[in-house]
Amino acid sequence: MTTDPLTLRHETAVHIVDAAAHRALEFFRSREKLDIAVKGLQDWVSNADKSVEDQIRAALIKAFPNDAVIGEEHGNLTGTSGYTWVIDPIDGTTNFVNGTPGWCVVLACVLEQQSVIAVIQDPVANEVYSAVRGQGAVMNGQALSVSSAVSLDQGTLGVGHSTRVPAQHTVELLQRLLDQGGLFRRGGSGALDLAYVAAGRLIGYVEPHMNAWDCLAALLLVEEANGCVEPFNMAEMIQSGGQVVVACPGIYDTVRQMTEQSYKN
Repeated sequence: MTTDPLTLRHETAVHIVDAAAHRALEFFRSREKLDIAVKGLQDWVSNADKSVEDQIRAALIKAFPNDAVIGEEHGNLTGTSGYTWVIDPIDGTTNFVNGTPGWCVVLACVLEQQSVIAVIQDPVANEVYSAVRGQGAVMNGQALSVSSAVSLDQGTLGVGHSTRVPAQHTVELLQRLLDQGGLFRRGGSGALDLAYVAAGRLIGYVEPHMNAWDCLAALLLVEEANGCVEPFNMAEMIQSGGQVVVACPGIYDTVRQMTEQSYKN
């Protein structure tokens, strides 16, 4: 059995997320029984989210009682080990409650202001993405690499939107993208669309505001798949979220400039 703390946490995280994803899939297949509440515009939560997060939290606390835990649906737990787990029990809840594929279970681990472990599981597609900092990213055991695109017309850009910013800014971004022959996708799960960037399925992803539990795991996947990630402050991201811009190296500068022009950053 491994004694390396990072390897141990990664192996444990994969098992924890797998069990949680299977539980989420059971809820998904019985959606008529869900209790659904609205937190905000296009921001839903169900008893499935809460139940899955409870399961992940309990497993993490049992395995690593001195680690901190941050989740979307419950209060934060402080720790003394230096490791912080960040949970999104179901990213893409709108898809989930409407019976649409395109949701996932997300778990990240942060150490010394860096994401060091990422696990994202899409149980509908039977895909598991994972990464350890410095060791590359994989999907179902196969190494991931971002797209080789060098222009916006060579693939599809994922574009998210946040109600925290005026809709017109996102419209401006889409106009600039379309003017350059690009295509766009909004899949409904930012974490999954970011994972698609790591897998080379999307050439990049932009969202003006994401919460830490939505993006930290997937941003590590993109980095470890040799993609470019706009720098961010980890403490600020955990506290209040922030803008996310990622892309393959061939178009990163173009995407970042386009984003700055559209969102006036």
